[in-house]
Amino acid sequence: MTLAVVVAIALGAVLWAKRPTAAPALTVVSLQGARVALDALQGKVVLVNFWATDCVVCLREMPAMIEIYRKYQALGFEAVFIAMPYDRPDRVLHYARAAALPFAVALDIQGDAARAFGGIAATPTTFVVDKRGRIVSRILGEPDFGRLQALIERKLAERI
Repeated sequence: MTLAVVVAIALGAVLWAKRPTAAPALTVVSLQGARVALDALQGKVVLVNFWATDCVVCLREMPAMIEIYRKYQALGFEAVFIAMPYDRPDRVLHYARAAALPFAVALDIQGDAARAFGGIAATPTTFVVDKRGRIVSRILGEPDFGRLQALIERKLAERI
């Protein structure tokens, strides 16, 4: 094979790996009892965050996540925060109330949501889903909030 062919194959593989993938057709129930279906949120940019009340980074990033939600919600942005299966429901409820979390917070008691997103190895893990229902970013750990907001703004500006 020539060098040009090898480079073309390698570049194609990288571009293929970076293609957005469809978000799972997942429905969770918020702490308030509302059913939140990801596929029903198509047309909006959605942030899905897997977190836990014993995760120091998760709690540290929460004020910035609240700020992002409030800044973009009226523009077609949603957020769904899913507590890990090992997190005690009473702790999740207490934290959500005490912090006055303005977005949907759900429990993942059986781990179905974490499995649907390919397994969650660490918290926080954040996904950004575009208006077409495709995962366009997976962030492990605390995000660079400037980059996250820039991505959200780009995706909000896109037409379906």
